[in-house]
Amino acid sequence: MTTPYQQLDSWIDAHFDEQVRFLQEMVRVPTDTPPGNNAPHAERTAELLAAMGLQAEKHSVPASDVQAAGMQSITNLVVRRPYSAGGIIIGLNAHGDVVPPGEGWTHDPYGGEIADGQLYGRATAVSKSDFSSYTFAVRALESLSLPLKGGVELLFTYDEEFGGELGPGWLLEKGLTKPDLLLAAGFSYQVITAHNGCLQMEVTVQGKMAHAAIPESGVDALQGAVHILNALYAQNTLYKQVTSEVDGINHPYLNVGRIEGGTNTNVVPGKVVFKLDRRMIPEENPAEVEASVRRVIADAAAHLPGITVDIKRLLLANSMRPLAGNKPLVDALRKHGEALFGEAIPAMGTPLYTDVRLFAERGIPGVIYGAGPRTVLESHAKRADERVSLDDLRKATKVVARTLLDLLHTA
Repeated sequence: MTTPYQQLDSWIDAHFDEQVRFLQEMVRVPTDTPPGNNAPHAERTAELLAAMGLQAEKHSVPASDVQAAGMQSITNLVVRRPYSAGGIIIGLNAHGDVVPPGEGWTHDPYGGEIADGQLYGRATAVSKSDFSSYTFAVRALESLSLPLKGGVELLFTYDEEFGGELGPGWLLEKGLTKPDLLLAAGFSYQVITAHNGCLQMEVTVQGKMAHAAIPESGVDALQGAVHILNALYAQNTLYKQVTSEVDGINHPYLNVGRIEGGTNTNVVPGKVVFKLDRRMIPEENPAEVEASVRRVIADAAAHLPGITVDIKRLLLANSMRPLAGNKPLVDALRKHGEALFGEAIPAMGTPLYTDVRLFAERGIPGVIYGAGPRTVLESHAKRADERVSLDDLRKATKVVARTLLDLLHTA
């Protein structure tokens, strides 16, 4: 006689081609952020879910809020699957927004092409794959017709790249979701229980534009920016001396990801703007980190006659630490992950920052687990030829389905 776990696995195997086609449809509707026109993807997702008998609530974020955040449209989706009373509500959250594809692709970033057991396309790994794994895990669970308690909420949101405040943050603020446990999109070989925080800032270095033939009549903002950047990079070297006690997280670091300025080759640049990203380990205090970065910039600029600096905070995302209530979820995922992948699945931290922190900040225990390889590097997330292994997708879906059964089955 087959066990319920085996029945779940068999249902997922029998419907896996359908699951892959669903993921391909997810990939074929672009959600590049910026520009962040994400509502069309939500509409398509809701349409495909409805065809499976899963009705999605569509929650459109007001256009004024979306535009103020630098995007064009957001419609967050909530699919509620209530079972009998007395159990817990488990939220399954994946984000549909993603960075633009960039250059260097050998496969169509919106094609959903399959080659050598990999499905290619922007957001195949992060995190449209988990639109697929979570949806089909829930369908597999319900196919057993076993008595279940509590419920599941599929939360498909569209603001992770810009911090999550208009995605899960907006749903939480409006009281549209408040699960007891939260599972968020991730990879298959670790259960992530903690992550870094992130501070992003825009720094405007203002000098005085002048003709290059008489440079002494101006104040070179680029030279000023170089001086400030050198001070920041010197600080970055010092960060390596600070270590985190969380397995999987090493030390703080700083990255300058964008810089622009000047008007022409023969003009002394009067303004330079750069954007920095400061990753904070869980042990750091975000307010102190921000004050320190501002002080480094201000001190460097103070030695530059004629240079002024304006600093604008773009994002302050807190780190996430494990909450005590996550243990049943962590234990179930690790148990079934080891059974299906044939190796131990550690519980650990990640240097990424995610919108899962928004649930943790409200006291909702959450972990990160889903379909993907061992590392972000292997997935090519945010790089050309992003991909997900179909074998990982299949097995991760089974892990999630079995975990839901453990936590929601009344027997």
